[in-house]
Amino acid sequence: MKAISILGSTGSIGTQTLDIVNQYPDRFRVVGLATGRNATLLAEQIRQFRPQIAAIQDESKLPELKSAIAHLDNPPTLLTGQEGVVEVARYGDSESVVTGIVGCAGLLPTLAAIEAGKDIALANKETLIAGAPVVLPLVKKHGVKLLPADSEHSAIFQCLQGVPEKGLRRIILTASGGAFRDLPAEKLSEVKVADALKHPNWSMGKKITIDSATLMNKGLEVIEAHYLFGMDYDGIDIVIHPQSIIHSLIELQDTSVLAQLGWPDMRLPLLYALSYPERIYTDWETLDLVKAGNLTFKEPDRQKYPCMELAYAVGRAGGSMPAVLNAANEQAVALFLEEKITFLDIPRYIEYVCDRFQTQNTLTPSLEDILAADRWARQEVLAATEVVGKNTIFYVSV
Repeated sequence: MKAISILGSTGSIGTQTLDIVNQYPDRFRVVGLATGRNATLLAEQIRQFRPQIAAIQDESKLPELKSAIAHLDNPPTLLTGQEGVVEVARYGDSESVVTGIVGCAGLLPTLAAIEAGKDIALANKETLIAGAPVVLPLVKKHGVKLLPADSEHSAIFQCLQGVPEKGLRRIILTASGGAFRDLPAEKLSEVKVADALKHPNWSMGKKITIDSATLMNKGLEVIEAHYLFGMDYDGIDIVIHPQSIIHSLIELQDTSVLAQLGWPDMRLPLLYALSYPERIYTDWETLDLVKAGNLTFKEPDRQKYPCMELAYAVGRAGGSMPAVLNAANEQAVALFLEEKITFLDIPRYIEYVCDRFQTQNTLTPSLEDILAADRWARQEVLAATEVVGKNTIFYVSV
């Protein structure tokens, strides 16, 4: 029975991970849970899964949480704040930590888990995008596994099993195209938050759903694939695949192409990250290719999705720049969700901030450099309201 802890337990990744634990109680047990502010759901999870430790980042929610589990005979240790989440990440005998926290907030807890010798089921791509120069050396130093738990990188990882060293030629990331894949580019100026949150295939949190609509999620995944699999940016392509049945592909040196297929269901990559190298039998719906129907592909519209090109440019720049891109995107998406900027403002703000950071970029950043770049980028986005014009032209100069 594998002991696990879950960061972001009340979010989409966390709840689906707990679905797996609930379905396979003889294979997995929960040691720790951590969340942001959903005390009601966290209390339900504590009552059902009985972790040894739990943390809620919003300290004001602690009284509510304590009250909800007051009747338990052996309640878990309860912690609050960022420090509490970090403690859950490093705590006890958990063998694997699922990092389902959204955004760069997952970086410090992930580093703590690695330093404590825990394997990482990486569902938080921002951690690696912003912090790879620090994360990857620590993974090597402590000899832990960094296993991708998002659908695209899990697909690549699965396809690579048995591929000899230097056998990989190209990575092909598939993208659903998000909420606006069939909307003409000239109509994007009219879209609202509610429109952008209507993903056609996947059920995800708000932030990643907006990233899917801008295709920034795919740009971020390009950077993540570069770090996870050591592939040069020229060898990582994106293709729009509206059905989301093929979760990504690899091309080998002899031009053979391998793909991983399945219904759009995050439980599969999560289960594989937790059970690797085993394959656990499930009673989930098997893929029926006749039912799936036609599988189609098209080139992404680079004018319609400037965030994608920004991510490639920033990835090639390297250093602290990906941390700036990630933080600027997080802040811009937050402003859009608050209806303070438009959908088309998101890439404008990101490019403006990245462009300003070029002369400050540190090619071999420390953790302090990365955290400073993250803070700087968020402040720059907030300060950019009066600077970024509605007619910004995307030069992608970084």
